[in-house]
Amino acid sequence: MTSVALGPLYRADAVRALTETEFDVLVVGGGIVGAGAALDAVSRGLSVALVEARDWAAGTSGRSSKLIHGGLRYLERRDFGLVREALRERGLLLNRLAPHLVRPVPFLYPLRGRGWERAYVSAGVTLYDSMGGARALPRHRQLTRRGALRAAPALRRDALVGAIQYYDAQVDDARYTMTVARTAAQYGARVVTRAEVTGFLREGERVTGARVLDLEDGREIAVRARRVVCATGVWTDGAQAMTGSRAAFGVRASKGVHLVVPRDRIPMDTGVITRTSRSVLFIIPWGRHWLIGTTDTPHDDGPDEPVADHTDVAYLLDQANAVLRIPLTRDDIEGVYAGLRPLLSAEADDTARMSREHAVAEPVPGLVVVTGGKFTTYRVMARDAVDAVAASLDDAVPESVTARLPLLGAVGFEVLWNERRRLAAASGLHVARVEHLLRRYGTCARELLDLVADDPALAAPIPGADDYLCAEAVYAATHEGALHLEDVLARRLRVSIEEWDGGVAAAAHVARLLADRLGWDEEDVADEIKRYVLQITAERRGGPAVAEPEPPLTAV
Repeated sequence: MTSVALGPLYRADAVRALTETEFDVLVVGGGIVGAGAALDAVSRGLSVALVEARDWAAGTSGRSSKLIHGGLRYLERRDFGLVREALRERGLLLNRLAPHLVRPVPFLYPLRGRGWERAYVSAGVTLYDSMGGARALPRHRQLTRRGALRAAPALRRDALVGAIQYYDAQVDDARYTMTVARTAAQYGARVVTRAEVTGFLREGERVTGARVLDLEDGREIAVRARRVVCATGVWTDGAQAMTGSRAAFGVRASKGVHLVVPRDRIPMDTGVITRTSRSVLFIIPWGRHWLIGTTDTPHDDGPDEPVADHTDVAYLLDQANAVLRIPLTRDDIEGVYAGLRPLLSAEADDTARMSREHAVAEPVPGLVVVTGGKFTTYRVMARDAVDAVAASLDDAVPESVTARLPLLGAVGFEVLWNERRRLAAASGLHVARVEHLLRRYGTCARELLDLVADDPALAAPIPGADDYLCAEAVYAATHEGALHLEDVLARRLRVSIEEWDGGVAAAAHVARLLADRLGWDEEDVADEIKRYVLQITAERRGGPAVAEPEPPLTAV
């Protein structure tokens, strides 16, 4: 089956449908929960529209720790139901829904005390293994200090007396979110980015749709729907305020910051997780890099574009250096990013202690609001939101089927993976490049190989971002809904956090590749590059320096 192509023609047709159709469900918010709600609703036979003010996963869903996990630390708080639910979802994603996007990752939990600590942690990890289900992932194992240092020679000898190694899973969060949205579109949902909700339509007390501003052409349209689902995360309070009614619940934002450092700066074959006084320290393998996070601090400055400041960076370096044999410095930082977690509001000021459970409510007739939760349990949140919609509709709506619905690129992935050497030989690409494509696109990798066959120049690595092929930038615009340079370099590819310069050196070449596909002229290309460089500079305020914009601009 040919995949849906979210290119410019698709978007124009989808915007036209927004103006002409009354949908069963309008979903507001293109993060993981909104995309999941659109897929859940359309797979139950409902007509669905999804609008996002910026880009898929432009907020929280693209700035996470990139883990699919049960939340080992929640066992200590006795949140057994939350952990069990998350581990069940982890198993579904690994084995059925997205084996091409979600993969196992080992973690080492260093032990600092003797006797009681090993017994205490072992009991928790054993419970974690059993809740995760049979054969979901390898079971944990006990390590002596010597065994732990053999697996992780980067750790300080005095930082542990032994360790426990266990497994969780990892995902490219932004790519996963976009794939969920594309899967919804594959089944008939109309999905549109750069479409901002400016208010709700009302008939009496009932919400009957939304006013939507198309940010690409400045036109405002009225989108009518029998029910509206608001899945706007840390923007939930603002969305609820548009109703003019009392909010069903409040949301507090917690800022999480991550650093990206080269893989060779930390010599070990496993991730590391350890507790800090204020949060949890993760050192997570990420291709040729490590992700180091995270902070967990209240954020009261508004939800738009959170940044990592010098205090955040210094804190993470201090925490990492407390366990690393060779200390990291600011000069080792390739990238930095900050995201906001939407936490259900509580009386306590400590966001690290707030619940990660989600809530669904109908504050006014016709409007369902869903918020809270975590990336791993997005499917459950989406299901619960659509269940609330179904309960208020006169029609009989089937039960959710998303637990049995593989995402785009998943069906046949294992077969194609086994054929990767043949694919490499046929395409002229190295087998490592084909493996890279399969892990990012699944069976849709065939479509990228077709692009390369039609234009062999697209087989070349992107100058300044040579982990990625030129074909991937083109595919982002023709099939994955990318409308701007930032969409490609920050989310379809992860160049903005993986390259020392934030992708500045790659910007001009990628902009040229996009120009023909998106109808840009020379002025558009220059504006896209300038806007991208300014954004990267702002996001890296507390991290590595970014080159001045003149070099890429003069290259244009």
